[in-house]
Formats: sequence, C-alpha cells, structure tokens
Amino acid sequence: MTEAITYLQRQLQAAFARFFGREYKESEVMESRWLRSLLPENRKITIEEQTILLLALIPHLCPRTLDLFFLQNKDLDRPHTEFGGWKGTSHLGFLPTGETALFVISGGAPDNGDVRRQTIRILGKEHWFHKENVLRCEGQGDGEPLLSGRLVVSDEILAKAFGTDYEPRYDASFPARRITTPLSWDDLVLPYNLREELDDIAAWLTHQNEITEQWRIGRIVKPGYRCLFYGPPGTGKTLTAMLLGGRNGMDVYRVDLSMIVSKYIGETEKNLAKVFDKAQHHNWILFFDEADALFGQRTETNTSNDRHANQEVAYLLQRIEDFPGMVILATNLKENIDEAFFRRFQSALYFPMPDERLRYLLWKQMLPQEWLDGSENSDELLHTAAGYTLSGGSIVNAVQNCAIKLYRKKSAVLTEKILRQAIGKELGKEGKITQTNV
Repeated sequence: MTEAITYLQRQLQAAFARFFGREYKESEVMESRWLRSLLPENRKITIEEQTILLLALIPHLCPRTLDLFFLQNKDLDRPHTEFGGWKGTSHLGFLPTGETALFVISGGAPDNGDVRRQTIRILGKEHWFHKENVLRCEGQGDGEPLLSGRLVVSDEILAKAFGTDYEPRYDASFPARRITTPLSWDDLVLPYNLREELDDIAAWLTHQNEITEQWRIGRIVKPGYRCLFYGPPGTGKTLTAMLLGGRNGMDVYRVDLSMIVSKYIGETEKNLAKVFDKAQHHNWILFFDEADALFGQRTETNTSNDRHANQEVAYLLQRIEDFPGMVILATNLKENIDEAFFRRFQSALYFPMPDERLRYLLWKQMLPQEWLDGSENSDELLHTAAGYTLSGGSIVNAVQNCAIKLYRKKSAVLTEKILRQAIGKELGKEGKITQTNV
C-alpha cells in the first residue's frame, strides 16, 4: 500500500509542475502488486486504470495526499476547473472526480482530447471497472459532463484494501441479511430423490462454465440458476439453501420481504432493484422465504391496484430471469406462486414431511449422545419418538425443550416421560393432539 501511495504522490507532483509550467521529472511507471491483489484474479490493469483506482482509494487511505488540489486560481479567485473535485458532507478533504482523474493521467495537460476520451471510456458503464463493481463515476447532475461525477470505489474493493471481509450492511439500501449454519451437507436428512436433485444443482453451481463449454449450450442457456423450494413448514427449505451455499462457497442472503413490499406505487420495484443491483457482481445466493408474498398469483385487471400488482410481478420476472447468480424462492404452497415464474425455474423441489425412517435419523442426529447413553434402551426411545409425525423444525424445538427439562432436573438421562412431554408440546402447537394424550 505504501509504495502505491508514494507513486501517486510523485504523479501528482509531476502533473502540477507541468500544469504550472515548472520543471519536473517524469515519474517512473510502476505496477502495484498491492493494487492487483484487490482485483479479480488474472485481471489485467493498465497504468491509467491503476492511477484512477488509486485516486478513488486515496481519500480513504491518505486523504492529505490530495490537499494539493485546494490551490485557488488567483486570476479568477476560485478553484481551478481543471482539478475537478467534490465537496463531501462531513469530509474536509478533497474528493476526486472524473476531471481529477483526467488531470492526473494526462500529466497536467487536461486539454488533451485523446486522454479525455480515454478517461471517459474507462469511467463508462461498458468498462470492466463498472461491470465488475470495482469503481464508478457517479453523482453528476442531469445534462452535466460525465467527468464531473465523483470517483466512488466499491465497498468490496475498500474492504480488501483494509484487509477485512466484506459484508453489506443490512439496512434500507440492502434489505437482505446473510444467513449461515454450523451444520454440514452430511447433516442434511432428506429423501433420496431430493438429495439427487440437490446434488445436480450443486454440480451446476460449481461447474456451470465447464458444463456450458463442454456441451456448447452457452448460447441457449442463461447464466445463473433459479429454483423453487416448496413444502410444509419446518421441512428443511431454509437449511438446504444455507447448506447449498456452504457446499459451493457462496454466501446466502435472505431477502427481508417486510422491507421490500410497499403500498406505494413503484416502491416495491425500487427496493427489489437495490437487492439485485447489489448482488449482481457477487457469487451469492438470494433466498426469498415465504415468497408468495411477493411472487403471488396475478389477478384479473379490474382496478388500478390490480394493474400495479401485475406490473410488480412482471418486473420480478424480468429481474429474476436476468440475474446471473442463484435465486431460491421458498413457499409452503406451490399453488400460491404465479405460473409465469415456473418457466423461469430450472428446478421446483418438493420438501415433504419426513417419513418414520427419516424422523428416526433426525432424532438420532439431534439428540446428544450422552442423553442416549444414559437411557436403558436408547433405540426403543428413538423409535418411540420417530412414531410421531413431526417436521425437522418441530423436532429441533422438542430437543430444545428436553434440554431445558434435563437442565432443571440436573440430569443427563433422557427419559421417555420427558421425551413424550416435549413431543406433546409440539403436537399441541399444531393442533394435532393434546400434551396429556401423548
């Protein structure tokens, strides 16, 4: 980092000397390994691109480096137009703009038309800086020159510059929260056919480039993957999404629909756009739980509200289809999802209530071994528990209730009575049976 800052300082000194007609020594061309380490692997960067990236970073790393730009134009008693610059809300230092970048990479000769065109190209939306979410030029008013916008480095690049892991802040600008689990793929207890389909999805997520290149299907298959998980509550839909992410080295973000859906026309689309725009350049899984609240059936167009609701669904269809990452929608009832989405899904996976065999495996996996070791007949205890129709989520709750009871009793031996009480509590919540009848 230090060598990169020193290099930029020399570039600035040379540019200022040339601009004011003083003698100067050309700064030596330097390629910064540190800068390269911030970029995607094998990404090539030119000297001009390197300089612009450094300019965008320098207010965060060493803001006093840019104090040179506070020089006033004595003839006009105002700042030099050639220097560009942006006034921050609370930052007292100089914030560089596209004009600042032009001044520096032109070596203090900003009237050079070729360099101006080059700078505009680098800061345009077709350049890899913008496409790969490295930096952008933003904030210029309507009709104002592109280069009047400020240089804004992405949060991801900034996090790398400071040696920290990047995680977007959960707020109105990004209404999605990262979800994780300490469990592994081997802990997943699901029917065999469902595991097979999930293995197919995992293979695509890991090897989609090889698959499309080997079979030359890239021209007909869009990037990304769209999937629907449906089935009763507590059957493992959210857990499976997290484990898919963990298995394939992808972060999973659960979208907060309460912050997305708005009663005001156009606001739902804007809120959703924030999520997709932020995730566009990341290897993330976007998880929409209880998705029917947002992706529900369209209705007949009888009122303006109906038209607006249908417009929302049409917008969602377009964003999901264009998103290059993975999107998972989860719902309890498949019928609640608009049919138009199913053509966009590569998979629609049903998560059933576990049968007795799977419930036995779930109980065996979740109950601490020391509880079972203290029991006179642990296998019989497991078979007893498996005889009750509970989802995986309900079994988790029952195990927690058992843990509380055993802690209060100062015991590590799980009895059939405690187990039946915990199961009865879960069945009672679902209205299936009273606790006393278990």
